[in-house]
Formats: sequence, C-alpha cells, structure tokens
Amino acid sequence: MMLNQRKLGNQGLEVSELGLGCMGMSQSYGTPNDSESIATIHRALDLGVDFFDTAEVYGPFTNEKLLGLALKGKRHQAIVATKFGFKIVDGKIEGVDSHPKHIQKVVEESLKRLGLEHVDLLYQHRVDPEVPIEEVVGCMGQLVKQGKVRFLGLSEAGEENIRRAHRTHPISALQSEYSLWERNLEKRIIPLLRELHIGLVPFSPLGRGFLTGDVKPAEEYPEDDYRRRDPRFQGENFEANKHIASVIQEMAKSKQATASQVAIAWLLHLGNDIVPIPGTKRRTFLEENLNAAKLVLSQDEMKVLSDTFSPGVTSGVRYGEQQMRLIDR
Repeated sequence: MMLNQRKLGNQGLEVSELGLGCMGMSQSYGTPNDSESIATIHRALDLGVDFFDTAEVYGPFTNEKLLGLALKGKRHQAIVATKFGFKIVDGKIEGVDSHPKHIQKVVEESLKRLGLEHVDLLYQHRVDPEVPIEEVVGCMGQLVKQGKVRFLGLSEAGEENIRRAHRTHPISALQSEYSLWERNLEKRIIPLLRELHIGLVPFSPLGRGFLTGDVKPAEEYPEDDYRRRDPRFQGENFEANKHIASVIQEMAKSKQATASQVAIAWLLHLGNDIVPIPGTKRRTFLEENLNAAKLVLSQDEMKVLSDTFSPGVTSGVRYGEQQMRLIDR
C-alpha cells in the first residue's frame, strides 16, 4: 500500500501519514518478542511507513537498541524520533532532568544505541520545571548546528512553554496523547500549534487498546502490564468506557472495517498536520492499523464519533497521580 506524506512544522520535516510507536515492543504491554518486533519494523518499511518513534526511557534503553538493530542497512528509509528528559538510575526513573550537560550526554548515548550519526527528530520527553525551556531548546538547537539532530520537538508541553520554546528555536512537532479517548488538546493546544505551524504527533491513538474493543478489566492483566494500573481500566470506569467504546465497533461493522481503523481514521481526517503513531509489536496489527489510511469517514460519521466522545466523557483520569504531575498543563 502507499501512504501519503505529511508535513510536521514548516522546517522541512516530512513523514508518512502514520508512524510506528515502538515503546510497546520493549515494555508496558506484555512480554517482549524481539524477533517479531523487528519483523514488524521491517514490514512497516515495506508498507511505506518511514516514521519510527522511540525514547531512551523505553526499556529503559533497550528499545533504542532494538530499533537500531532493525534499521541496520535500512537507515535511508527511516525518519527516527527519540526523546530525552528523564533521570534514569540503575534502570529506574528518578524524576526529570533537562540540564544542558545531561542533554548532551544522553543524546550521545542514544545515538550509540541507535547506531546513528544523527537523530531526525529529538523531543524533550517531559518539561523540566527546574530548567527554563529556553536553556533546554537552546542546547537542542546546538545539537542541530552540530549535525547530531535535524528537527526539534516537545512532548506533553503546555502553551507557555511551547511559545517560549518556539521563539528560541523552531519546533516542528508536539507529541502528546490525543484520540477520541483523550481530547484535552482541543481547546487551547491544537489552536496554538496551528498558529505556530507546529505538527501534532498523537501517541496512544487507540486509548492503550481500549478503542479496539479487545480489552479486559485492569485486574485481568499481568502485573507487568501497564493497563493493570490504568485508572480507565478499573472498576466502574471500565464499564462506563466499554459502553461508549461500543459506538466505534458498531460503526466499524457498518463500514466493514475494524474499530481500530475507525479510531485512527478519525484522527487522520482532522488535518494534514496530524501524524498518529499507533504502537504494536505484531505484523498483523500493524497491517490492520495502516489500512485506516484508506478508510473514508463522512462528515456525519465524524460528528457521531466526536459527539459520542466529547471532551471529558471518558471515565477516569488518563494517568495516575505521579504521572499526571509530569504533564505541563
């Protein structure tokens, strides 16, 4: 299949209209399977995906190594995005750290793990309240001048920091959670991104799998599965969310599509400055997700989905208290 290209920002970054989120290949959603994950990355390349998303903290560190291994000999086909911003000690996260010296050190380490001379898109993973965003982005801009990074991004940043960052060095993309399931960006963030010509890269476009319809209550997932601790998978939240998610399944049946394809297609229809990165470690799900690019939703269907999943309708907060504190809103 052929995927269209979309522009992220106005600095020259063009990527396939759907990317591949690689986090779940190394953590959060069940047991890793490196051989199938690498086969999934290769299949993505074959099907026209050129945008791959990872981060130092995924694993930690193992996901960058996995992506680097998969792209060996295929670098010319890929746009690679990674992220920095956490303090990682003995494999555990101990807060955030975006001091310039730390940035320079960890970006060098990411390049080694990825086996690359440069990263195409470098994100600050979470805003560090201890370091002015001008210092952070100034350091990232130096990495661009040094040829180690091509384009800059932020993740889960708020309005003020987006504006200040963009004044310091052009920002090409904001990565944040956004989907039918989670629409907190619509009131203030998306209008700002369009004002500044910054692209949006939504992660978790399927609501951590909830929008696929193939979900279980939190307590039925293994201890090492993120969803076991997700508030939206727990108790009454689970039942309420399952009820509203059924609307996607009904629409999917009427269109001879899957719920995943409908949820991703809704995002794709919102504008050419939006590039979702659904994550999977299996070729079958990859192919299913990519076929969303061929699905056409009418204005009426878009309205039904938007109205059903109106902002705030999802039951439960999207993260636990500690993770919510890292969101710059």
